[in-house]
Amino acid sequence: LIDMDRYFVVHAPRQTGKTTALEALASELTAEGDIAALMFSCERAKSAGDDYAAAEEILLKSLRQAAEWSGWPEELLPPDSWPQAPAGTRFDSALTEWCRRSPRRVVLLMDEIDGLQGNSMVSILSQLRDGHNARPKGRPFPASVVLCGLRDVRDYKVACGGDADRSNPISPFNIVTESLRLGDFTAGQIGELYGQHTEATGQEFTKDAVERVFELTQGQPWLVNALAHEIIIKMGVTGAVTAGQVDEAKERLIRARAIHLDALVARLYEPRVERVIGPIVAGIWPGTDTSFDDDVSYVHDLGLIRGTRDLEIANPIYREVLLRVLGDRTERFVKADPHSFVLPDGRFDLERLLREFVVFWREHGEVLIRQEGYHEAACQIILMAFLHRLVNGGGYLDREYAAGTKRLDVLVRWPYTGPGGERLVQREAMELKVWRAGKDDPLTEGLAQLDGYLDRLSLTTGV
Repeated sequence: LIDMDRYFVVHAPRQTGKTTALEALASELTAEGDIAALMFSCERAKSAGDDYAAAEEILLKSLRQAAEWSGWPEELLPPDSWPQAPAGTRFDSALTEWCRRSPRRVVLLMDEIDGLQGNSMVSILSQLRDGHNARPKGRPFPASVVLCGLRDVRDYKVACGGDADRSNPISPFNIVTESLRLGDFTAGQIGELYGQHTEATGQEFTKDAVERVFELTQGQPWLVNALAHEIIIKMGVTGAVTAGQVDEAKERLIRARAIHLDALVARLYEPRVERVIGPIVAGIWPGTDTSFDDDVSYVHDLGLIRGTRDLEIANPIYREVLLRVLGDRTERFVKADPHSFVLPDGRFDLERLLREFVVFWREHGEVLIRQEGYHEAACQIILMAFLHRLVNGGGYLDREYAAGTKRLDVLVRWPYTGPGGERLVQREAMELKVWRAGKDDPLTEGLAQLDGYLDRLSLTTGV
């Protein structure tokens, strides 16, 4: 695309390596000798809001600083002072002057483009569009511009104040030729990445550990790196890394609510996000009004769901984090002592948990449903919060849920010591169905679904 002098968008969820990729690309392009490729961040311009004159000033200062820190020879640097021009045209004039002087084609990589808001976004994108369209007439202007951020270009008009009319296709940046989304790691790439650690230190990741990392993260780059960091640095593991240590690292990450996970869950109560995530947790199909597809694409851009067709949470770690966060309020109501659910032989007393939940539901269910923001998923959230409180002291919860399944599958894994001192794992399967007024009794369908779930787990009984 850059070879063809195209303007395009690169987008991906937070903490997936966008900035690292742009820096590497800019460095590589400039080293080839016929391009001056500069990556700079637009993030500081967020403070300008609608003040597009202030936004221009901030962006031009960020651009100049990035060029000065690049180590380029003098002839490639922008001019010492930008030409005078009216507000709303300064960015355009500055880029034109720089490209007129530059002995090479200029390529601009604008990171954190989401930092621009409202009129500032409109002004900068419009100036880029005007410069792009004037190039065939001989006007000097960047040969290629890459806009990098969290969102796809279709959401730029929302940031420009176009949210009120989603059917309006007009965008201030309608010159974009492609919108590329950075993908997650494959299982092979995780093995390759961890293999670099092995080459550098001699410490190995077992095949089972690599497979477990992929299973838990589905290749989300921040999670892949965070699990390895937790195991090697925080847990201090020195020998070969095992799948069991990956599970322990996952629990520690979730409990610590690392900054990436906190940034993710902060989005959960945005109306656009709740409209998509609510039906997924409830296992029902969402409404089909015209704006819903935009909401799905937005939630996909945030990295919360795997794709835009089958509505599923992106990976098991996110599945767990979302339910834990949504159940925080309910957990405060659970007063039972988790240790009292451990039987004399070390196993978990699931029958007692079910009895206690019935009592808990009768006492608090109605109040909690009224308080819960995700009303259609309130029953699922409340039961999961109860399980979190009582199981997570010594066991693990695996959950499966997706839109349209009409259920939430839960597997309780409880490690304990057998009579001969051997390490065993108790497994208990649960299928959650919700009875809704005016709908068919879900018991018959639920029993058939539980039967299929038990077959997959090779268990003979479940709840």
